[in-house]
Amino acid sequence: MAHRLFMRRIWTLCGGEIRCLPSATATAASSSFSSSLQSAQSRVSFLSPPHSLPGALPQTFSRAVSFNVQDHEDFTERVVNSDLPVLVDFHAQWCGPCKILGPRLEKAVAKQKGRVAMAKVDIDDHTDLAIEYGVSAVPTVIAMRGGDVVDQFVGIKDDDELESFVSRIVGP
Repeated sequence: MAHRLFMRRIWTLCGGEIRCLPSATATAASSSFSSSLQSAQSRVSFLSPPHSLPGALPQTFSRAVSFNVQDHEDFTERVVNSDLPVLVDFHAQWCGPCKILGPRLEKAVAKQKGRVAMAKVDIDDHTDLAIEYGVSAVPTVIAMRGGDVVDQFVGIKDDDELESFVSRIVGP
């Protein structure tokens, strides 16, 4: 089962362009570099046009739901000056509830399909930002629109509460 899933993932990532490698007899017959170049034309190409598999998974590309803040300048540029509302997730690597809240929050933001952004701020790396926004416990989520704090919460929330919070920030 795992082998089949692995092969399907490889197939999807390659866009279905996987072909048979040259046979062992064709490679063994060419003893020198020049003869292998001559026989290369007679072999099947590894990247020839793909066959279609009936159960192949579609290849999808999606934009990142969230981003990690690099420094104060990055925060100002991508959060404070953002045209979209931005949820700022103040977290820490050692914080258990943060590890639970982060993926839930990303899921709620992803459901908004680009109408809201999410910034992640590690308080150990960016203590200045945590102090500036009055973060005294983690996880703390602050909602910003037009550079102003419009709402916030501290602690962990369930999926319904998160979706409601994000929907209020995005608006109608």
